Amino acid sequence: MTGKIEKSPSPSEVGFSLMSRRTLLASAAAVAAGGVVLAACGDDEDEGGSGGGGGDAGGEVTFGSNYSDEKPKAAMQAAIDSAGLNVKVNTVDHNTYQENFNTYVQQPDDVMCWFAGYRMRAFAGKGVLGDISDVWGNLPDMSEGFKNAATGLDGKQYFVPFYFYPWAIHYRKSLFEEKGYAIPNNWAELLELCEKMVADGITPFAAANDGGWPQMGMFDMINLRTNGYDFHVSLMGGKESWTDDKVKQVFTNWGTILDYYQPDVNGRTWQDAATALGNKEAGMYLLGTFVTSNFDAETQQDIIDDIDFFAFPIIDPVHGKDAVEAPIDGFMMAKSPKNEAGAKALLTALGGAAAIDAFLAVDPSSVAANSKAKTDGYNALQQKSAELVGSAKYIAQFLDRDTDPDFAAKVVGKAIQDFLADPSSIDTVLSTVEEQKQTYTFE
Repeated sequence: MTGKIEKSPSPSEVGFSLMSRRTLLASAAAVAAGGVVLAACGDDEDEGGSGGGGGDAGGEVTFGSNYSDEKPKAAMQAAIDSAGLNVKVNTVDHNTYQENFNTYVQQPDDVMCWFAGYRMRAFAGKGVLGDISDVWGNLPDMSEGFKNAATGLDGKQYFVPFYFYPWAIHYRKSLFEEKGYAIPNNWAELLELCEKMVADGITPFAAANDGGWPQMGMFDMINLRTNGYDFHVSLMGGKESWTDDKVKQVFTNWGTILDYYQPDVNGRTWQDAATALGNKEAGMYLLGTFVTSNFDAETQQDIIDDIDFFAFPIIDPVHGKDAVEAPIDGFMMAKSPKNEAGAKALLTALGGAAAIDAFLAVDPSSVAANSKAKTDGYNALQQKSAELVGSAKYIAQFLDRDTDPDFAAKVVGKAIQDFLADPSSIDTVLSTVEEQKQTYTFE
């Protein structure tokens, strides 16, 4: 095990294998690390002051962007150009932007790039974001799930989704056909399938947790299916006790499938686990759809084309499959933009089909949030992703986006590692999380 805690990749850092992706994650990690300090962007001599509420939709709008790599930067420019507005784009490398957002958001551009879920709600709760509920009146092609993901704790909207990727259980279609495996609809059927795979000499679950984040997805999905979306969000927000019987039940349920995991899960990278799936050594793999980026489209297109996924099975019928885990990238407005009318016009445009169509024409590795976006260029997994997430009532963002990132990495991530190393330690693990939780201030 590496011992380091990393973060899950955002949709802007990973994508589908529509072309060779050998350096996909490497390119995100290679962003320039030094020299740029994120500060308030825009011209100090701009007129209009800092008070919001006015502005000219035809006047200049400033846009804070973390799309710093060549292709995403060009794609975002195409999306902005499609709006037909006067937009000044201020680009900062992705890592610096995110690491300094707490400072930046105190004097931001009119519109800024960010993430849905807790990372949006936390800033909305601090009163540093603008209410864009009226913008949502002009976004009829966004689903209920996307609106819920864009809503603060006060019931107002503060975010416009742009694109996403879902987490689901991936498998190779040819393996299921060869062995006559059926897609499991509920937990009992999943356990039965695992037993069949064991009998066939196949490890049921490819499993990785190097970096401390991949198995957060398994916790999220079991909690969403066991206790529902509302409890999950409340737990992530620090409002529920980690020693609650409901949380213990999540780990109890989880324990019933650990014998079906690849061994030594904490020391395995997600890429190595994906390779086991590709080699048919493992039958299933819970991960984001970026799993296909592990395979080279020039030499392994047959594997990419053979990968499919199914929604996480039902555990409690009360909750069914109404929640999907799908990290979402999108946009927010400053609390007091210099040009509020222009900012809202830009947000409305970016939430429309034309903008995401323009983006995907340059960088076709994502899935559009807008239901009217063009899908003729999608591969099979993108098509299915759009259907799965578009029909969801609730969209969770992933554990390290649905709670305080530091709490996720240093407390919950470590707890999951400890549980995986010793499944009998549930009570001790949860008590430790609850004790350490008291040192954090949540949204």
